[in-house]
Amino acid sequence: MRKKYSIDRHGLALCLFLVFVTVSLYGPVGTFEFDNYDTANYVYENSRVKAGLTAANLRWAFTTTYVSNWHPVTWISHMLDVQLFGLNPGAHHWTNVVLHLANSLLLFGVLRLMTGSLWRSGAVAALFAIHPLHVQSVAWIAERKDLLSTFFGLLAIWRYIRYVQSPNAGRFGSVFLFFILSLMAKPMMVTLPFVLILLDYWPLARMRFASRSEPNQLSQRWAFNSALLLEKIPLLIVSAASCLVTVYAQQTGGAVGSLVAYPFYVRLANALVSYVSYIGKMIWPANLAVFYPHPGAPPVWQVIMAGMLVGGITWVAIRFAKSKPWFIVGWLWYLGTLVPVIGLVQVGAQAMADRYTYLPLIGLFIVLSWGIPHLLSPFRYKKLAQIALAAFVGVILMIISWGQVATWQSGQTLFERALAVTENNYVAQNNLGHYQLQEGRLTDAIHHFKKAVEINPKFEVAHLNMGVALSRQGQTDQAIRWYTRALRLNPDYAMAYNNLGNALYRQGAYRQAIANYLQAIQKDPDYADAYNGIGAALIGLGEIGKAVAFFKKALEINPSYTDAQNNLNNTLAAIKQHHETGEPR
Repeated sequence: MRKKYSIDRHGLALCLFLVFVTVSLYGPVGTFEFDNYDTANYVYENSRVKAGLTAANLRWAFTTTYVSNWHPVTWISHMLDVQLFGLNPGAHHWTNVVLHLANSLLLFGVLRLMTGSLWRSGAVAALFAIHPLHVQSVAWIAERKDLLSTFFGLLAIWRYIRYVQSPNAGRFGSVFLFFILSLMAKPMMVTLPFVLILLDYWPLARMRFASRSEPNQLSQRWAFNSALLLEKIPLLIVSAASCLVTVYAQQTGGAVGSLVAYPFYVRLANALVSYVSYIGKMIWPANLAVFYPHPGAPPVWQVIMAGMLVGGITWVAIRFAKSKPWFIVGWLWYLGTLVPVIGLVQVGAQAMADRYTYLPLIGLFIVLSWGIPHLLSPFRYKKLAQIALAAFVGVILMIISWGQVATWQSGQTLFERALAVTENNYVAQNNLGHYQLQEGRLTDAIHHFKKAVEINPKFEVAHLNMGVALSRQGQTDQAIRWYTRALRLNPDYAMAYNNLGNALYRQGAYRQAIANYLQAIQKDPDYADAYNGIGAALIGLGEIGKAVAFFKKALEINPSYTDAQNNLNNTLAAIKQHHETGEPR
């Protein structure tokens, strides 16, 4: 009884340690602002999310491919935050922290349940909780989808372990359910069937192999292993369906990089180099940035060296698969779970991203947490050496992570850091300019927008932002030129149509403005600003009665839209006065 109590006590102590280090590391985010890198689309400028949990918004969450993704669970999570906390950025940040903490504790519990190893499982969970590469997924509110996907994915693995211990349809059904929820948050876990096969090999030891001395058992064990693969077919079908939905959503939103811009050999070369770069950043997490511009084809020598390193480690893992099964499982976990985001199908303009390592690094952490004790086993003071090494690495990672968390205080700190550690970063130039635009520092903003356009003349977002800055300076004609350039680069750019409509409205060109507002609505049917703009333009044309329906539509999409509500009230009052006096106000 005493031994059992001791093990439980140590497990509880490790859980409390994970809570302490996670809260200590991410506590400051409660005072941070909303960042201006995609979080506007996900929260504070998203009319659906801002309206909270309503029946209409739930339907929208399950049917929209907005921001080039189908992830209803993520949308519902953000709506729930707004329902509970309003637009308090600190509370939204803390939801991310709680989810990350839950993932760290789940990871510890899952590994301990599978392996029975308390301290090694705790080491994996601690590395997961505090590593600097994971800061982006936690401190970036828009990356809630990473946390949710991993949370449900780990729950699916936990239920799978229970299913292995005592197989029945109900437990496998719960694996199926959590897997679907994971994919509905972010399709990162499409590789779960592959991960479960790895776990069948180690540590669950479900795979059976006949030795040369047992040739008569070969067919029996092959049949058993085949049954394990067949068992995963329902999950593979779900993975395939998720991949199809994801490709459709990203192609619809224009997020998939063109094959012309990124030919296959460039994508393959970048993938190989990225595999090694992520390992490098895991070991030495320096010069981390929110965005790493795609450099095009990397130097041939880098591709060759990366290919040799990946191939060499894979050969060693296979060579020692029986004696050190944790090595091949951890390594293949890393390689396999990175496949969806390694860039073979290019999504976005980044070469790589810290957030992509949130799930894959678990594999490398397993290799380290089981491998280092193995390497130190011949030494006399191996336990002392392990404790000293763990303390040293933990302190270093915490210090680096604290610094990395601090960069997420605001859009300014975030993108100034990115510009300091990367080259030709047009996204950082644009987003720093956007932050300064929001602060009213128009001259500084225009400087950064020009830099972004100089680096990447085809970056339509910078063209649009330049138009916004010039418009606020009163240079409407020049703003129209920049909006028009943005639309030449991206004819599906709803915001550019809306902003062009606003500029034309200010010039009194009401019919042209309405034409552009209608284009914005065609590209984005939930564009409340465009409906409000049409209503205002109709009033300008004297068609007051027609304006009411458009103001009401804007409010239907965004019930808290103050301008649309004021416009509707004023219009209804004018119509009432007209009926009473025969003259509009």
